[in-house]
Amino acid sequence: MPDRVLLSRLLKHILPYRKRLAIVMTAIMATTITGLIQPKIMQIAIDEYIFQGNFEGLSSLSLAFITLLLVNWISSYLQTYHLGWMGQNMLYEMRKRLFAHLQKLSFSFYDRSETGDIVSRVTNDTDSIGEMFVREFVDVISQSLILVGVLIMMFWMSIPLALASIIVVPLLVVSALVFQSKFRAAYRATREKISGVTSRLQEGISGIREIQSFTREEDTKEDFRQANIENLQANLQATKVWGTFSPTVQMISAIGMAVIYLYGGMLAINGVVTVGTLFAFIYYVQMFFRPIFTLTNFYNTVQSAFAAAERIYEIEDTIPQIKDEPDAVELPPLKGEVKFEDVTFGYDPDHPILYNISFHAQPKETVALAGPTGAGKSTIIKLLSRFYENQSGTIEVDGYDIRGVTLDSIHRQMGIVLQETFLFSGTIKENIRYGKLEATDEEIGNAAKMIGAHDFIMQLPEGYNTEIGERGAGLSVGQKQLVSFARALLRDPAILILDEATSSIDPYTDLLIRRAMRILFRNRTSIIIAHRLSTIREADKILVVDDGRIVERGKHRELMRKKDGLYRHFYVMQFKEPVKAAARSEFAPQIVQTGIAAKNPAMDPVDPKRDESSLKGKSKE
Repeated sequence: MPDRVLLSRLLKHILPYRKRLAIVMTAIMATTITGLIQPKIMQIAIDEYIFQGNFEGLSSLSLAFITLLLVNWISSYLQTYHLGWMGQNMLYEMRKRLFAHLQKLSFSFYDRSETGDIVSRVTNDTDSIGEMFVREFVDVISQSLILVGVLIMMFWMSIPLALASIIVVPLLVVSALVFQSKFRAAYRATREKISGVTSRLQEGISGIREIQSFTREEDTKEDFRQANIENLQANLQATKVWGTFSPTVQMISAIGMAVIYLYGGMLAINGVVTVGTLFAFIYYVQMFFRPIFTLTNFYNTVQSAFAAAERIYEIEDTIPQIKDEPDAVELPPLKGEVKFEDVTFGYDPDHPILYNISFHAQPKETVALAGPTGAGKSTIIKLLSRFYENQSGTIEVDGYDIRGVTLDSIHRQMGIVLQETFLFSGTIKENIRYGKLEATDEEIGNAAKMIGAHDFIMQLPEGYNTEIGERGAGLSVGQKQLVSFARALLRDPAILILDEATSSIDPYTDLLIRRAMRILFRNRTSIIIAHRLSTIREADKILVVDDGRIVERGKHRELMRKKDGLYRHFYVMQFKEPVKAAARSEFAPQIVQTGIAAKNPAMDPVDPKRDESSLKGKSKE
């Protein structure tokens, strides 16, 4: 993105603060003027009072000088405070807008993005822009005005000396142009490499359980070290570029000062200029080169900020793939009819993973999806939730094509428990209430009781007000799933989606959830995915998905009658090992004598009934 475009977009962030900007500009003018007058006062003091021995005049001039410094201090404070206020509020708005945009982006964006990189853009990159506006913006405006003022004063005092002072300016301009592309490339690399460090850090913290479980601490440290080295090398390269540029500017400035000392001294010796004028001029020349050095330093900061802005605007310019159509309508209260017709989809459109998926779920019907891992079951419910857009075919709810309704109206009437349970930092109550903010404490308690979470919640230190950590830290896997299930239950959705919702739950908790399901499923359409086929035995329809196609459909009994059917194969294989394990156990004689193997469907894959009374007592996680 060209520099002028980036600068134009960045400056737009300041426009809402015009009044404060006016205060800043006024303060900068006052600071600049009071600074420019100081060398002139020094000239007057030397030529008219010190050499003339006028102590009374020198005293009055000193008082005026102190007053000038006080005005300079007040104006400096005002410009620094108000510009700092503007900069911090600008960063606040920028981060708020960026985060709001991230909430709108489609799942496909997050599929190809690293969490750490996104975090780095919202934090490190915005900080880089803030550094330019908060720390450098005052200096560059102030020093630019000083530069103009110094030139005016120098030409007013002595044209020959002024011309001698600016003889090195072309060298400074050429140096800046030579280093321009090097700065941009160097700082773009630093922004990318710090994102890599943030990504490795985020993975190292979020995945600490897996890292320690698989004893991969050393490998993880090595990955982080490598990312850190790359970041170090990128910053060293940027430092090298700046380290070359900065002394070059200082050398040119020193040459300019040497010219003034030599040429100005000759003029003073020959009486062309007074000693006071020479001293004042030397002071002005120092003031002349200081803004130039500040501007070159600001140029360095600008290149870093522009590299950061490119990365920020890359996100802001990303258009959500899933969004409301201009003529999208609000869904009325749903009955819960779901219809897929010849739906084909691929995360990469050129490589479909679902082919011609068609099924019809009547209102208040329970439809289960079964099949091997990677068959496309979860993708089907992601399409129903409109997290992705199907390439062909139609998906309808109550006769409405979901592409023609607002996302908010369809998501508001769905309850979703995804495969990966996610709980937020906060209390148990806040997590259950997440999908229905107006819910009362009584409603929250009733939802928890329905799915069997109430007992374990009440055993926590502060019950429903117990604080849990990020991602539900402090709760077991089963407890987290129960809380997320209560969250979906409380919303009372017309369509309930369960994606592997009971995959990590012990038998007792599994029993609690399935009891709650029987109550829950009576009044809503439910789409269930489960590897535990025992949870979908009673479904009205079972769709067996394999390699992106529905290969079997029917009720549990119907599918079990197919000798070579895929569903029957999975069902038998799922319960085959528990039977062998029971036969090998020390309790095998008791199992045979009591007939548990015959009564328990976990031991008998063809029996459609479950003797729930065999599950007594609570299992502990």
